[in-house]
This record gives sequence, structure tokens and C-alpha cells, in this order.
Amino acid sequence: MEQRILLVDDEADILEFISYNLIREGYQVYTATNGKEAVAKAREVVPHLILLDVMMPKMNGLSALMKIREKNNIPIIMLSAKTEESDKVIGLSMGADDYVTKPYNTAELMARVKSQLRRYFSLGAANGTTQSQDILKNGGLLLNRNTKELLVDGAPVRLTA
Repeated sequence: MEQRILLVDDEADILEFISYNLIREGYQVYTATNGKEAVAKAREVVPHLILLDVMMPKMNGLSALMKIREKNNIPIIMLSAKTEESDKVIGLSMGADDYVTKPYNTAELMARVKSQLRRYFSLGAANGTTQSQDILKNGGLLLNRNTKELLVDGAPVRLTA
């Protein structure tokens, strides 16, 4: 079972480029083009990680971040053209797990995605810090009863019906 990533950006070129790279890495990618759509999609698909642009129409990324954090404790990496230190501090203090400025190095972004997912599955979800009660852990085994996914030492395992 593929790990689900929600990618949120209002620029079609960026969505296409990052989606391509994530799919190439084996992730299942969902997209949204504004903050309101991101909040709804996060509830619908329950992603394992969100890449969230800061400056978007309808609802900016920081507002979407706060809304998503009300119900989910999944890794969120902010993507932004804002490079000031104060912007990074605000994003991280509002609940983002990482903050990457544009333009970014694709290899570094993919490494940050892998790192956050590794931490989420080995430390976050596995140790019960996620808000879902449908996640069971025993040693290196992690079973998400809601999504019907099994992970062994962080690696997804294919299950039969």
C-alpha cells in the first residue's frame, strides 16, 4: 500500500513537477489548489504527509495548517517563496514540521519527505501520538484499522482481501 501525500499549491506547474517526483518515488499523490480544498481533502483521503504552500487563494496555507492540525497530527511541510527568517519561525511555531523555501532542490525536498514519513511511522503513529485510535502497534508492526494498512518497520506490506 502506497503512502498518501497531499500536495497543495495554487501553481499548476509546481503541482505537476512535485507530483511527478513523488509518484516516481512510489507515493500516492492527491492535490489541492487552495487552503479550503486542502482542509477538505485532508479529511477525505487522510494523507500520511502534506506539502502545503503558504500563499494561496481562498485560505492561505497557515490558516489551512491550523484547521488541519485541529483534527490531524500528520507531518506537514510548508513550501513557500517567503524566505525571511520570521516567516519560517511563524510557520514552524504554528505547527508545521518543516519549512522549505522556493526555489528548492528536488533531491532535498524528497529527502525531507522521506524523513518526515519515517519519523511519523516510527515515532509518531507508532507510539500513539497520533489522534487516531484505529492505529495498533506491536513491536515493529503498525496496523491502521481505518485505512487497512500494515507496516513492518515502516515499510508497507501488501495484504490480501
